[in-house]
Amino acid sequence: MPKLTITGEGTFDVEEGRRLVNTIEACGVDIGHRCGGHARCTTCRVEFVHGEPARRTRAERDRLQEGGLDGQVRLACQCLVEGDMELRVLMRVSEQGWSDPGPPPEATITPPPQWINIPEG
Repeated sequence: MPKLTITGEGTFDVEEGRRLVNTIEACGVDIGHRCGGHARCTTCRVEFVHGEPARRTRAERDRLQEGGLDGQVRLACQCLVEGDMELRVLMRVSEQGWSDPGPPPEATITPPPQWINIPEG
């Protein structure tokens, strides 16, 4: 069972293959997902310390490039748990003043993923 370490929160045993945004929320962290996990808002952004997945969805790449965030953060709504990970949650509901995190993300990645490898280096 993979371990997910969330800065300031602790280390948790988590289910491999599960959507990262839902996993973080299940660990008790108030991560934002204002668009419901559809790679449109970037409020579920995380910064990996280690264990960053080597692939991403085309939707994530496009949204991060559009927002000038490519190479700096990842979208938890577009990542799956793939082994041990350590990360920082960058937008929490409690820190943003939102009344709720947003619509609940589905169990599977939306829109349907078109996987692409992240270029090395």
